[in-house]
Amino acid sequence: MDSEIHDITIREAAAEDTHSVTALITQLAAACGETTPVTDVYVRDYLATPGNKVLLAESRGQVVGLLSYSVRRDLYHAAGSCLIDELVVRDDARARGVGSALVRELLARMEAIGCAEVSVTVLPCNAGAIRFYRAHGLTDEAVFLEKHFRKPE
Repeated sequence: MDSEIHDITIREAAAEDTHSVTALITQLAAACGETTPVTDVYVRDYLATPGNKVLLAESRGQVVGLLSYSVRRDLYHAAGSCLIDELVVRDDARARGVGSALVRELLARMEAIGCAEVSVTVLPCNAGAIRFYRAHGLTDEAVFLEKHFRKPE
């Protein structure tokens, strides 16, 4: 296992990061044996949509990972609820603390703004991701059901 990356900085993605975000999401899909219809135009629109955010991890001026999430108002909790959408780390930066840095930053930001909860969906077969999120304090709380209307291309 490689050593941890010590010079990680976390920041919010901006319009000029569109291509880096698209490339990482494309890498994520490929790792799952899929393709994604995401384009730079879609990412630019996503970043401009209120409530949608992307945190980027950088090392030595290079984007090495991202965590996308959305925050919405939740009636039950009468507070914000955050949903992690994607967490992806560049292949050459995996197992070096990048994902943990992104999750720690997100949790700190959500606590600071008074969010009631942070949620993530993980496939039951992805034991590594389940261990990862549990190690960051997330617990089994619900069953997430979904219906797809189109498959990724």
